Amino acid sequence: MATERVDVASLVPEPSTVFAGFVVLTIEALLALLYLTEVSSIALSLVVLPFVWINVGLWALWRTDPPAAPVRRRRIAAVVAVGYALILAYFGGLLDLGYAFVSVPGYDPSYGWYVATSLPPGFGPAVTYESDLLIVRLFPYQVVGYTALAYLVYVTVIDAAGAAVSGVLGLLSCVSCSWPVIATIVTGVAGSSSALAAQAYQQSLPLSTAVFVVTVGLLYWRPSL
Repeated sequence: MATERVDVASLVPEPSTVFAGFVVLTIEALLALLYLTEVSSIALSLVVLPFVWINVGLWALWRTDPPAAPVRRRRIAAVVAVGYALILAYFGGLLDLGYAFVSVPGYDPSYGWYVATSLPPGFGPAVTYESDLLIVRLFPYQVVGYTALAYLVYVTVIDAAGAAVSGVLGLLSCVSCSWPVIATIVTGVAGSSSALAAQAYQQSLPLSTAVFVVTVGLLYWRPSL
């Protein structure tokens, strides 16, 4: 069994990263304070945890560079990453079948595009599209988080193929890669819902956040068997 050693020096953030992080955290703190002045009470996790998704996701996108690879390998990795993103989007509640296929008791759909601005920062502003064929719900924290995961899978597949293990098999042969994929999907199933408000407030946010952070860490450092 071989493991990839973590370079301790690589964990020290660069000045540009520190500055960008300071700007992002300052903006998020202002948004959170502004929102808290407008609500009477709310669970602190609903204000803090979406920013964990956004910050960890942005950090992963900022710090990850894909290795050099032939065009064909990059295309294979892109196909796998897009498929992975679609799976996460479906099980995470961003994509769903339209009302011609499913019905939600007590919920009156608003067909077309609309924006929900009353949700906590990170949950909102949430862009939603509803139709008979397809329902799309774009929560900022999930969009950033799933984009980061898909990109990390893209880089992981390139690395796996470069190590003489082909495409998806290379990804699935890595325990530290396949477990986060499965865990993220399972968490999405537990947290998905059909209505906008239910999706925002009833999902298991602490559990899904923990799975997300672990997934990003494992896919970023990519320890392998």
